[in-house]
Amino acid sequence: MSRGPRRSGTIDAVTSTATDTASRPLAGSPFLEACAGRRGSRTPVWFMRQAGRALPEYRALREGVPMLESCARPDMVVEITMQPVRRYAVDAAIFYSDIVVPLKAIGVDLDIVPGVGPVIAHPVRSAADLAQLRPLEPDDVSYVTEAVRALVAELGPTPLIGFAGAPFTLATYLVEGGPSKEHARTKALMLGEPELWSALMGRLAAISAAFLEVQVEAGASAVQLFDSWAGVLPRRHYDAHVAPWSAQVLGRFAGRVPRIHFGVGTGELLGSMADAGADVLGVDFRVPLDEAARRVPGRVLQGNLDPAVTLAPWDVVEREALGVLDAAEGLPAHVFNLGHGVLPATDPGVLQRVVELVHERTAR
Repeated sequence: MSRGPRRSGTIDAVTSTATDTASRPLAGSPFLEACAGRRGSRTPVWFMRQAGRALPEYRALREGVPMLESCARPDMVVEITMQPVRRYAVDAAIFYSDIVVPLKAIGVDLDIVPGVGPVIAHPVRSAADLAQLRPLEPDDVSYVTEAVRALVAELGPTPLIGFAGAPFTLATYLVEGGPSKEHARTKALMLGEPELWSALMGRLAAISAAFLEVQVEAGASAVQLFDSWAGVLPRRHYDAHVAPWSAQVLGRFAGRVPRIHFGVGTGELLGSMADAGADVLGVDFRVPLDEAARRVPGRVLQGNLDPAVTLAPWDVVEREALGVLDAAEGLPAHVFNLGHGVLPATDPGVLQRVVELVHERTAR
């Protein structure tokens, strides 16, 4: 199997990207400064899943509208993406979409079932099943282009982060037919049918890269690759069967926009994920940032307050958030975030206070 391009994601490489953006209206953005490995005017803050279910205005807008429909309506995408920017004054917006949107766009028969997640009508179990995975063309997701352009105009000095699901996470849904705890079929196919696995991952890497390309071409200032299920793998299997394909996606944007690489339960994979091309490495809540820094020295890290902490009394939230800032002291730069997504029960007022706390404590 071709291992694909590998990128080091060094600070020097990211700095050249930031230099390219210096003439744009986003110059001086705390988020982009941090992505370039520089401590700017303050530590930037944004939250994974900030555009969504914790906000009452989101729930009101989404009432009666299926998830995939909301992702295909530019007016809704713009409004939902903007809601947390207005409410929290975060330093970056994350494009509202779903990781299976590009699969739906190319004709894969799937749906997001409430309370379940993505469900695939015809799972990938043989080479013949790959026929449903044709290349993604920009016209397949013209609503994404329209929404990103409108958002960039409305956001002004606030950067927009584009995102896509990593090839492995997309593969798990396609092979399992839906969410899974064990990912047994996925692992069996990966190890037992390596040629089929490579063919599947090659197609998914091209689809993920094309989905990100549409967002970047329309004006997204950074990208994040989500690998929600990579943590189910031992490092040797990740290195051999997953990292090359993530590297292929991220490599397409090297020197163009900052690239964030995030996975859940991936503490043992941090070195490999960094080597796959991350300019900024997302760290989930299971590994303290200072420990992550020891595992991947010299890297810009993003994270990593436990989302569940936001449900505790404010004195606990404050203590834990300050602990994250303390753990990030030795980093070249830091992007404050949660160690996974905002929980539905989170009080939006708490997140607003977290943003204010981080900004106040790190103002320079």
